[in-house]
Amino acid sequence: MALIPSQVLRVAILLSYFSIICHYKALDMPAHQTYGGSWKFLTFIDLVIQAVFFGLCVLIDVSSVLTKGGDGREQERQLRKLVGLRDWMVAVLAFPVGAFVVFTFWTLYVYDRELVYPKLLDSFIPQWLNHGMHTTVLPFIIIEMRTTHHRYPSRSWGLAAVCCFAIGYILWTCWVQQVTGVWVYPVLEHISQLARVVFFTVMTSFICVFYLLGEILNNYIWNHTGTPAEKVKGE
Repeated sequence: MALIPSQVLRVAILLSYFSIICHYKALDMPAHQTYGGSWKFLTFIDLVIQAVFFGLCVLIDVSSVLTKGGDGREQERQLRKLVGLRDWMVAVLAFPVGAFVVFTFWTLYVYDRELVYPKLLDSFIPQWLNHGMHTTVLPFIIIEMRTTHHRYPSRSWGLAAVCCFAIGYILWTCWVQQVTGVWVYPVLEHISQLARVVFFTVMTSFICVFYLLGEILNNYIWNHTGTPAEKVKGE
């Protein structure tokens, strides 16, 4: 028996994301006042994705309790739709985008933090908030994958969806640069046009790799450590 019920963990994680987003939005940062606001940054978009995902998980938990023992076929059908949406979100958005944000942020931070997180931001963003945005995202989503069995879409459709998200964000980043004349991330200011194309291509490839890693991790967890009873709970 788990020390902490998975339902309680999901509620706690959801509340933590609400707290992180509220504190982040309350920061008096110049970047928040310019075109695109917080939505320019993949980190903020990822926080919203994670909050929506865990909100959906909590909704499914509540709905499962309310429909338990009932005979309503329509309620069961709606619940299956929510479960399908949850599984799609963790496969295409929550895990690959979350893992990508954590990996790329800390890799660039270790190499040269000025390229992604200038020291100036230390006066605006406290350390606990920085880790809430760029560190705990990955363990939170791994906890969810460990406690619930998720059905992944076909690999071709999943990778296509991830690529669409990546390309959409790249186009949004380019549009913001066209409007403001400033790249969202300092690293893009220091490289040539060709290097930017290569950079965006590599980043898109990375997020696809994280999609595959999420699929592999999900299969490993539930093929090696999951029991049939545990799998049914996530379906």
